[in-house]
Amino acid sequence: MPFRLVSPAHWPTWLLIAIAFLVVRLPVRYQFRLGRLIGTLFQRIGGRRARIAAKNIDLCFPDLSAEEKQGLLKEVFASTGIAVIETAYTWLRPLDELLPRVRFHGLDVLETAVNEGKGVLLVGAHFAVLDLGGAFLAAHFDFDCIYRRSRNPVVDYISLRRRKALYGLVIERSDMRAIVRQLRQFRTIWYAADQDNGRRHSVFAPFFGIPAATINVTSRLAKISGSPVIFMSHFRDESDYSWSVRLRRVENYPTGEEVADATVMNAVIENEIRRDPAQYLWVHRRFKTMPEGTRNY
Repeated sequence: MPFRLVSPAHWPTWLLIAIAFLVVRLPVRYQFRLGRLIGTLFQRIGGRRARIAAKNIDLCFPDLSAEEKQGLLKEVFASTGIAVIETAYTWLRPLDELLPRVRFHGLDVLETAVNEGKGVLLVGAHFAVLDLGGAFLAAHFDFDCIYRRSRNPVVDYISLRRRKALYGLVIERSDMRAIVRQLRQFRTIWYAADQDNGRRHSVFAPFFGIPAATINVTSRLAKISGSPVIFMSHFRDESDYSWSVRLRRVENYPTGEEVADATVMNAVIENEIRRDPAQYLWVHRRFKTMPEGTRNY
């Protein structure tokens, strides 16, 4: 561990990690309950994030009543609170006790794609069960992952160390050369395709009926490599404290036109979100970048 990380400036983060280390050793049902409490607190003090989530819900679910939107917002934050603990679990504890609680759908789909020998683009999105979902699949398949550095150096150290233990190669998201190189070596690469990365690397395509800046890297990589595209989603079931991981092939992709490809991918993501809208991370600014002349949110 780098010596700089033991600086007193980082002691509050280490204290939180120590608490998380104890929390993830509680029975799962208590972890879920505590996560809901964390989410409720987060909603009350969340300020800007609470406003972002409320606006996203208002934009994407216009047919819901005001009461239904408030109910969904409450569940979004409850889910986000549970996700905090799930993420801590991924980083701080082996997954052996959770794996029997996981239901996989479509493992054969991924296996078929891997056996084609062209590499695989394993595309995901920011569902609440993100780090944990990827870790579940890593227990069955060997694949690489793309990540974004954390602004907190302690969190970055802990999360990166765990990712390196779970996955083959951990690639920083801006390292396109490494991504292309791994695909040419027929590797499977997992990353999220639903971030708003600005105009430079995006095209605008409908997402819940709203023109959203959508990364074009999936379309370009699929075209360059010929790799099949598999979409992965993951959800928790609070009724029996279990999880599911779903894999499906994105057919007839790429189309040869970036906007059309982005439209296809957004439709796939939207369809999965609708399975359980509360388990998507609506707290991030999905509509940060909008077309010229359109209001930003």
